[in-house]
Amino acid sequence: MPKGVLPVERIPRRPPPEFQESEASMIGGVIEDGFLNVALDDANQYGPHAMIMLLFAVASVTAILLLAASLF
Repeated sequence: MPKGVLPVERIPRRPPPEFQESEASMIGGVIEDGFLNVALDDANQYGPHAMIMLLFAVASVTAILLLAASLF
């Protein structure tokens, strides 16, 4: 690539979502803006934490359903 030429991205970046910083703790920040809103829309800085909590909840429900199905 010649010097001074910027590479063109194949997939253009989208603008970042609206972000409102929370002064509360992690649990307080998730509850403050709504669990699904934080997990799926990144309403504040605790979006990744809420997504991990959502992943754990979905995995737990799936495990319980699979265990119940194997018992009956």
